[in-house]
Amino acid sequence: MLVSVCFGTNDLLRAGEFYDAVFNTIGMVRQVTDQNEIGYGPDGGTTNFWILLPFDGEPATRGNGSQIIFEASSSDVVDQFHRIALEHGGTDEGTPGPRDYAPGYYGAYCRDLDGNKLHIFTIVT
Repeated sequence: MLVSVCFGTNDLLRAGEFYDAVFNTIGMVRQVTDQNEIGYGPDGGTTNFWILLPFDGEPATRGNGSQIIFEASSSDVVDQFHRIALEHGGTDEGTPGPRDYAPGYYGAYCRDLDGNKLHIFTIVT
């Protein structure tokens, strides 16, 4: 059973500012902050997403072919998540719009400040 997901970062303060803004669009909040990691989850729920300084002291790197996928409540939220990510220093990996993955699939892709890939989608009915 999957419990949580971690992304490494090379700048915990900047990563926290980025994720505070981006996750606000989907109702995730910062729940834990210490000198080595920041944890997020749904308001009142379990902490299930972590940004951390690598424990081995080596630089954080992104996983090629790795991404975290979030579900949005609407296409407007997909648009907002993507826009806020770019406004806070993220990079575009696929502008919001329909995808051929499934009927009504609407999604967007971006990368965080350390190059970790984020995907957000909704199903438009």
